[in-house]
Amino acid sequence: MQLTKTEYSVELLEKWKNEEVTEGKIAELLTKYVRSYDTVISNKTQRIHFENYLKGLMSNLDRKSIEPIALSQTGEKGVRSLQQFVTRSTLDDRIVLDEYRKLLGATTASSNGMLSADGSDFVKKGKNSVGVTRQYCGSLGKTENCQAGVFCAYAGENGYGLVDRGLYLPKSWFADDYAALRAKCDIPTDMKFRTKNEIALEMLQKAVCSGVFAAKWIGCDAAFGCDHGFIDALPDNVWYFVGVKSDELVFTSMPEMILPEQPPSGRKPKHEIPSFAPVAVKTIAADDSIQWQRVMLFEGSKGSVYADVKFLRCISCRTKIKFGNYVRPHDEVWLYMRRYANNEIKYFLSNAPSEISAEQLHEAATLRWPIEQCFEECKSYLGMDHFEGRSYTGFLRHLMFVMITHFFVANLRLELKKTASL
Repeated sequence: MQLTKTEYSVELLEKWKNEEVTEGKIAELLTKYVRSYDTVISNKTQRIHFENYLKGLMSNLDRKSIEPIALSQTGEKGVRSLQQFVTRSTLDDRIVLDEYRKLLGATTASSNGMLSADGSDFVKKGKNSVGVTRQYCGSLGKTENCQAGVFCAYAGENGYGLVDRGLYLPKSWFADDYAALRAKCDIPTDMKFRTKNEIALEMLQKAVCSGVFAAKWIGCDAAFGCDHGFIDALPDNVWYFVGVKSDELVFTSMPEMILPEQPPSGRKPKHEIPSFAPVAVKTIAADDSIQWQRVMLFEGSKGSVYADVKFLRCISCRTKIKFGNYVRPHDEVWLYMRRYANNEIKYFLSNAPSEISAEQLHEAATLRWPIEQCFEECKSYLGMDHFEGRSYTGFLRHLMFVMITHFFVANLRLELKKTASL
């Protein structure tokens, strides 16, 4: 099936292209891309649905959910069969996703790559969509009725893309009074409650262990970075560069561990404590003896991007609850602080070695941005937040198809540029 002038999103292609793009060239490249999944989608009917869904996600449709996509690609007769394909078909998502990751890794892997974890939420009006509840919605910055997605992405000098996706199911969804709704949403009966951080940690561990992505870094925002259990469970063969909150405690140098003096009354102290107290990272940012440095982070499409930063070695903290809930020194880390134009300051900790160059730290600070770019592109152009079914399988499958389509479109410009230079 050829794409006509009205069958693809002009805005989407304008965002990525450098030169004139013909409908025939787009259709040719998309067909070639879809064929690369033939080894993992062996059923001919499923291949047709797969290609139609990708075309629908790339289209000018106002809503890129199952019914509008089916109507645009096959007419009314194809609506039910596409619904079945997305929500109930025997398509093995695991092997399709693995094939996608291989393609993504082969194209984007680089020596400086970063795997990132982040959340992206989907506002919903009803109460019956899988995982929906009133909870904090990051896209709105307030509590709202929404679904909470958890994602893993990869970024490096050769490109970026989403690696994995998951849905956070609130604890309330595992209560007895949700049993009927869980069944209607086809939530696996053996599924247990997991926090967003647990979901993200599993994604990162799988991505590192797969060997598909040449990851040098792992990144995340403060929602994950303030969880010390999460940080300590990250793979130890990859450096982390994680956001933390302004009240995160660090030691400016390694304290001695000493026994407190015997109090006038009471038990004799048995457990050592630090010889001096840690400080909040915001206190270090406010210390005028440590100067802000103006540095160029990277060359953007509109010119050089600069930022004010401070960075220094310090000692991270852990809380030892078992013996009195006191803070103790942990590992030597980098504290990296970036000040924005509105004077907002973001804080990061990294276990990169002391001898790492400042340029590498600045580079790591920029490698978290592409995951936000993925969300922006997928929601603005590819209908990531348009799924209208209640099915757990359908929701995750829709996200997978969006990821697969995003990879195609993000590489369309590169393919056409390469063709034009021949």
